[in-house]
Amino acid sequence: MKKLKLMLAIIVLVFISMFIVKDKILKDEELTGTAQFASSEDVEANSQKKNHSNSIADNILLVNKTNELSKDYMPKDITKVNIEFVPEATEEEKQMAGEPAKAVEDLVRQANEEGIQFLGSSAYRSYDTQQDTYTRRVNSQGQEKADAYVAKPGHSEHQSGLCIDLTNPERWFVGSTKEAIWLAENAHKFGFIIRYPKGKEDITGTAYEPWHIRYVGKDVAEEIYSKGLTLEEYLQSK
Repeated sequence: MKKLKLMLAIIVLVFISMFIVKDKILKDEELTGTAQFASSEDVEANSQKKNHSNSIADNILLVNKTNELSKDYMPKDITKVNIEFVPEATEEEKQMAGEPAKAVEDLVRQANEEGIQFLGSSAYRSYDTQQDTYTRRVNSQGQEKADAYVAKPGHSEHQSGLCIDLTNPERWFVGSTKEAIWLAENAHKFGFIIRYPKGKEDITGTAYEPWHIRYVGKDVAEEIYSKGLTLEEYLQSK
C-alpha cells in the first residue's frame, strides 16, 4: 500500500513538473517573439532614419576639396540655360541641371525687372574639361599654384550642374557692386545660396566668390540664408 501511494505521488510530481516546464517554455517563446518583433521595428525605424539622412545628402550634394564627384557623374536633366552669356562662354558652360536652370532663368528675369542685369559666365563643366584646365595650369605655373587656384578634377562644384557664375555688363563683379548686393539679398528666394561667402573661407576652403551661386532648393536656401550658414555647416547640423 505504501509503495502504491509512493508511486502515485511520484506520478503526480512528474505531471506537475511537466506542466511547469511547458508553461515556462510558452512564456519564453512569447517573450522571444516580442523581442524579435521589437527588433524588427527597431531595424525598420533605423532604416527609415538612414534613408532620410541619405535623401538629404542626395538632394544637397556636397562637392569640395574633400568630397569629389566621379568621372562619370552627369547632372540630372542637363539643359541649356535660357539667359544671355558672355561671348567667350562655351556651349558646355551654358548648361545646368533642369531644375536649377529654370530657377536661374527666373532669378535673372526678376533682376532685370528691378534694373539689375546679369550675364552667365560659366555653369556646367565636365570632368574632362576640369582635367584639361588643371593640367594646363600645372604645366604653366606648377603644382603648388595649380592646387591653390584650380579645383582638381572631380572636385569642382560646376560638374554637379547645380551652380553658375554670374557677372555684370561691366565684367567687374565684386561684393560692393549693385549686382552682387542684389544677388546676396535675393538668391535664396529662387533656391540659391552664395556658395562661398565672405568670412567663411576656413569652412568652405574657397575664397569669397560673390558671383558663384549654388542651387539647393527654396526651403534649404531660406534656412541657410536666415542663419548665415555655409552648405558645409548646414549639412553638419542635420
